[in-house]
Amino acid sequence: MTRTQPSGTAPFLLSVLDNAHTGVGETAQQAFQGIIDLAQLADRRGLHRFWMSEHHAMPSATASSPQLMISRLTGETARIRLGAGGVMLPNHAPLVIAEQFGMLETLAPGRIDLGLGRAPGTDGMTAAALRRHQGANDEFPQQILELVGFLQDDFPAEHPYRHIHAVPGPWSADLNRVSRPSIPDVWILGSSPYSAQLAGRLGRPYAFALQFGSNEAEYAMDLYRQNFRPSEVLDEPYTLVSVGAVADDDPVEARRQSSSGAMAMLKMFKRESYHLLPPEEVEAYPATHQERAILDEWTDKTMHGTSATVAAGLERLQQGTGADEIMLVVGGHSRGVQARTVELIADHYGLPSA
Repeated sequence: MTRTQPSGTAPFLLSVLDNAHTGVGETAQQAFQGIIDLAQLADRRGLHRFWMSEHHAMPSATASSPQLMISRLTGETARIRLGAGGVMLPNHAPLVIAEQFGMLETLAPGRIDLGLGRAPGTDGMTAAALRRHQGANDEFPQQILELVGFLQDDFPAEHPYRHIHAVPGPWSADLNRVSRPSIPDVWILGSSPYSAQLAGRLGRPYAFALQFGSNEAEYAMDLYRQNFRPSEVLDEPYTLVSVGAVADDDPVEARRQSSSGAMAMLKMFKRESYHLLPPEEVEAYPATHQERAILDEWTDKTMHGTSATVAAGLERLQQGTGADEIMLVVGGHSRGVQARTVELIADHYGLPSA
């Protein structure tokens, strides 16, 4: 894994995560075009990575397969690293993911990241439809090792999959008498001490998802570093923290846009569908005292305000966690709001304008 200098004047690398948010009133086709536009903007402005997440059965999270969208983005961008943040590995067979990301790495050599999580990315019943058995989470460490074994084609001789190969990959390159391809950078994702310790023991880069609301980022980072064992991909720990962000010249509007995501979370807590209402509908919602407390809490979990206010929050986060990289989980009801957030933060840190 190659380490890179911080972004512009920021004390960290700056990246972006797109949850394929599709606001009420927007079609999936419009959302996908917005993803392409945002990836191209992040590429032009010099951000380091553009990741997408896997969600299922959520009306306002349209990309159930980030790898399909990444395939399109390999031809729509020139420089930025592209990846899944992440693939929920217990939903999939490791061999299939190795094949898919081997193809992506072939399309964009040296630009592909594979972030692995163990959450289902959906509700319990949908997870049951995806996973078919209840022990999928318990197999996560084994699945990671299998996936890496397929990517590197280096299972030990006694392994039952020793003669099973992911194509494209090292095995097919050797038989075709060409140079071996590069391999995607494999990350461990999470929002708990479990994922931090696992990433450390495997010697993999670790990404902590602060947008899920956990306040354990600093603790998780400490656990990761304490458990870190050097590996063939990392000599020392490497960390990323992702956090919700909405920046606007008007701080009141930034907070209004942040409330759309908070309302989506409230609906999910009430076992309703996760969908993004326009801010005016959120304002008009007759919330109970308890619901108002939840809306306020989740509105403020997203860093919102002017670019200077959001940047100050990002820097406090980096100082507290020691993260090498901060990833903006762009929020708000509309694609224009999300693009504006990236533009304003890029401007604040003096990133290139073209």
